[in-house]
Amino acid sequence: MIDAVVFDLDGVILQTEEVWDEVRGRYVVEQGGRYGEEAQRAMMGMSAPEWSRYLADDLGVPGTPEHISADVVRLMEARYREELPLIAGARDAVEGLAARWPLGLASSSNRPLIDAALDLSGLERFFRVTVSSEEVPRGKPAPDVYLEAARRLGVAPDGCAAVEDSHSGIRSAKSAGMRVIAIPNPSYPPDPAALAQADVVIRSLDELTPELVASGSA
Repeated sequence: MIDAVVFDLDGVILQTEEVWDEVRGRYVVEQGGRYGEEAQRAMMGMSAPEWSRYLADDLGVPGTPEHISADVVRLMEARYREELPLIAGARDAVEGLAARWPLGLASSSNRPLIDAALDLSGLERFFRVTVSSEEVPRGKPAPDVYLEAARRLGVAPDGCAAVEDSHSGIRSAKSAGMRVIAIPNPSYPPDPAALAQADVVIRSLDELTPELVASGSA
C-alpha cells in the first residue's frame, strides 16, 4: 500500500537539466575551465557539494566548492525568475496526488533553488516536506535524500512511491526501498540498467494518475 509520494524536482517537475547544462557550462568556460558533453551526465544527481567539487577538481574551475556553488545558484535562480521551466502537466499531477497522499520532494537542487521553484510555481503548499541533497551526507544515487524525505513524512520507505527521471535518481529511490515510477528524461535518458530497476515506466506526467500510483502498474 502506498502511504506517501515523493517527487524529484529537476526533470520531473521542472525541465531544468538543459538549463543546468547551459548555466554550468558557460560558467566553467568563463572561469577558464573545461566543459564537455559528458560533464552534465556525470553531474546528474550529485549534491551541490559534490558537483561544485567536481567543477573545481575535474573541470579546472578556480575557487572553493562553496564559492563555485554560490555563484552557480545565483545564476540559476536568476534564470528561474526570468522564466520558470515548469513541465507541462506538473501542476495537475502534483495537485491530483496531493489530494490523496502526503507529498515529499527529494531533490539534488540547492535549498534556495527548491524554495524559489516551489514559490514561483505555486506548488509549495502541496508538499509536506522537501529535502535537498545538501542536507544529507550523500547525493543520488545513494538513498540518503529519499530516506530523509520518508523520515520527515513519518512513513516507511517501502510505503512510498518515488517519481524520477534519471539513472541516479532511479537508483537512489530504489536503494531506499521505494516503489519507483520512472518518466525517462528525453534529453538525458537513464541507462537501460537503471531503467530496469523502475517498477513502472511512463511517458509523461499526464499518465501519473492516482490510480496508477495506487496500482503500481501502468
